[in-house]
Amino acid sequence: QVQLVESGGGLVQAGGSLRLSCAASATIFSIAVMGWYRQYPGKQRELVATITSGGSTNYADSVKGRFTISRDNAKNTLYLQMNSLKPEDAAVYYCNLLFGRNYWGQGTQVTVSS
Repeated sequence: QVQLVESGGGLVQAGGSLRLSCAASATIFSIAVMGWYRQYPGKQRELVATITSGGSTNYADSVKGRFTISRDNAKNTLYLQMNSLKPEDAAVYYCNLLFGRNYWGQGTQVTVSS
């Protein structure tokens, strides 16, 4: 059974930084593709960044150069370092594990004040 628990969301001023974490209780963590997605009210969930088991990363154009995804396979933890935050980054952020199917965390709210 896969469980993903996000943490690190909160309120930050525009230009500030936050680091999201996702703790995974999954033996497959180290071989799974992991990702961060975000969802605005009334909108579809959208990709923020992904990282493969080998460390290859992919970012949405809107966050390139500002966000960094990383993983610690020894700790079964995924991270998202978010710098230079903008009001439009405010959303609920979800951790994703892809291995045969998608698994999702419960989400963590990020609020950016202008």
